[in-house]
Amino acid sequence: MNPSATASSALPPASPPASSGAAELPCAPAVAGQHISLQHERGQQQVFCGLAGIVWLHRKIQDAFFLVVGSRTCAHLMQSAAGVMIFAEPRFGTAIIEDRDLAGLANAHAELDRVVTRLLERRPDIRMLFLVGSCPSEVIKLDLARAAERLSQTFAPAVRVVDYSGSGLETTFTQGEDACLAALVPLLPAATDSAPSLLVVGTLADVVEDQFRRQFAALGIGPVDFFPPRRSTALPAVGANTRFLLAQPYLRDTARALEGRGATHLPAPFPLGAEGTLAWLKAAADAWRVSDADFATATAAGVERAERALARYRPALAGKRVFLFPDSQLEPVLARFLSRELGMTLIEVGTPFLHRAHLAAELALLPAGTLITEGQDVDAQLDRCRASAPDLVVCGLGLANPLEAEGIATKWSIELVFSPIHGFDQAGDLAELFVRPLERRQRLTGL
Repeated sequence: MNPSATASSALPPASPPASSGAAELPCAPAVAGQHISLQHERGQQQVFCGLAGIVWLHRKIQDAFFLVVGSRTCAHLMQSAAGVMIFAEPRFGTAIIEDRDLAGLANAHAELDRVVTRLLERRPDIRMLFLVGSCPSEVIKLDLARAAERLSQTFAPAVRVVDYSGSGLETTFTQGEDACLAALVPLLPAATDSAPSLLVVGTLADVVEDQFRRQFAALGIGPVDFFPPRRSTALPAVGANTRFLLAQPYLRDTARALEGRGATHLPAPFPLGAEGTLAWLKAAADAWRVSDADFATATAAGVERAERALARYRPALAGKRVFLFPDSQLEPVLARFLSRELGMTLIEVGTPFLHRAHLAAELALLPAGTLITEGQDVDAQLDRCRASAPDLVVCGLGLANPLEAEGIATKWSIELVFSPIHGFDQAGDLAELFVRPLERRQRLTGL
């Protein structure tokens, strides 16, 4: 070890699809008179693994280090996805599982202890170390939970060691963040204050976090904490008086763990675009009994800025037809934003997993007749995509280049996770991300 098949069903509680067959059934969202079509598919997938989440997590938790226990392929993926050369000493790395480890000729735990000791001696600024499991470490059944417990005892109190899985076996890349945050929930201190507090859950860019802090302060909502925090030594307290808003739609396990600690989820659309951000803030405002008049006053300027920014890009997108492949789990939220705020027509909205409870408010806002595909059979979806002749396809990197070669404009879905897109002030930036590939395709067509 070195350092370095389709089916459809009604809408039961969310879980990854696991059936096969063929049909469609209507789904009845919360708004009377609206319905969508839900189709389950299972087959070959084209997604990144959960290790990709380290790219944005290591930027957010500024005193943490993410040590992937995996293969050289894992190391190459991380370096390529992050766009960071290893000599820049980023706060992630790979403990490479060698052939000797795979063959059982070396004590993997002893090797891992040696790597961690060298790392912490070299990087004394580290306060939290994540041991991130991968496909190779899971195949050889390396017990990283036991390793994390042992190493925590060794390096306490200076460093806390936590483990989670970033394996790509039957998962998609955003689930890496969910696994990371869920692993942190048991470490959150117990809240002792009887007054209600708000917890915003999901990684946000620092600039977006600061904007939301100002917005909540203007509404008189507080105290407000963000999870994950910027420093691992500032983990927020949680308890029976904690109310939490999800900033990302893919945090199923984290939400369940927080509810297990007594916290209460505030259901809401997600804060993408003017409409989503306003509804997300309204859920918190209602919980804090902010009057409608005060809410309108506090949010008016933000809504006006967002609407003005969106007006610049709406003419380029209105009437265009978009096909969303399942990749990031942001797809239903993006579909609502693209259709309602930018006037795009939805051909198909794919998503790896659909959490009905967390996305109920989003599903209710989708146009009647919207086709949502949960799971992936990539060949079948490519056939439908080509047959529908979309103006724009939102998909993963593995599909983008072949589709571009066929003359179809694409938007990388992973860029939507890396970029600051939440809140009023980022609404225009989010819209611009969808305009760029259309403008690029137009320029290339003219050559």
